[in-house]
Amino acid sequence: MASGLVLNHELSKLFNQLWDADVNRFGPGRDYTISLQGKADFVPQGVHRTVDHASQALFLWVNESRLRSTKTFAAFISLLDNYETSTGVAEVVTPEEEAENNRFLDAVLETEVMKLAHQYLVGKNWSKPSLVDFRAQLYRIWFQLYTREGRQGPDSCGFEHVFVGETRRGQDILGFHNWVQFYLQEKRGNIDYKGYVARRHKSRPDEDDQVLNLQFSWKGLVKPVGSTFLGVSPEFEFALFTIVFLQSQEKVTRVLVRIEEYELQLVVYRHGRHIGSAYPILLSSNNEDLY
Repeated sequence: MASGLVLNHELSKLFNQLWDADVNRFGPGRDYTISLQGKADFVPQGVHRTVDHASQALFLWVNESRLRSTKTFAAFISLLDNYETSTGVAEVVTPEEEAENNRFLDAVLETEVMKLAHQYLVGKNWSKPSLVDFRAQLYRIWFQLYTREGRQGPDSCGFEHVFVGETRRGQDILGFHNWVQFYLQEKRGNIDYKGYVARRHKSRPDEDDQVLNLQFSWKGLVKPVGSTFLGVSPEFEFALFTIVFLQSQEKVTRVLVRIEEYELQLVVYRHGRHIGSAYPILLSSNNEDLY
């Protein structure tokens, strides 16, 4: 998986600073509880019947009042219903939705996490010092619509793909790497968690792991492996993936970093001047020595 990738020390150091600065992050056991249950079977992409190794939901409890009273989370949640999830179906962005996008960007830009990210990007000459310019850059990268599929007009954007999730021709789940969306969709009965996907060197994750590989179904389709951060704030993911995206002009950028005890590969796909997809792949965690 990570063949040929060398640990990026500069980004590891920066991302740990962002992790420590992430005061809005939810703590396992304190702000939410999950139940991992069984290990999911291997399922090839495009197969939609799978054995369910989890009779219960993944999220047993989430502190919703904290979720809805934290500015960035509240602004983030307001964006989740703004999208038509099928690719090939043109998106219509209403002025109200545009205002919600901007309100979300304003909220994340006030956080220490985004301030540190901005400082770093300015130092690299990848972003302009002016907040107005930086915000416009973030808007373009994440919210500007583009055509992923078909000729119906722009049907997708980075934010929708990564955080909300999309479906393609009723066949595949695309994107969908965010824990808040997972929790809210699960609560509405739209998601069936099927079990965790084990990773190298460790037979079983722990309930307090904040990066997980999961298998689930959504809208009748199965996502064989979806990797996601748990508990982190939207600004943390936004900062991480924006920095990786701006690193290079490659179609796919992969960086190997160590955040806390997690060794991760962060993967970002470019769609022209926009994010096509972005997610973490959990490679290992040095917690296994403790058990």
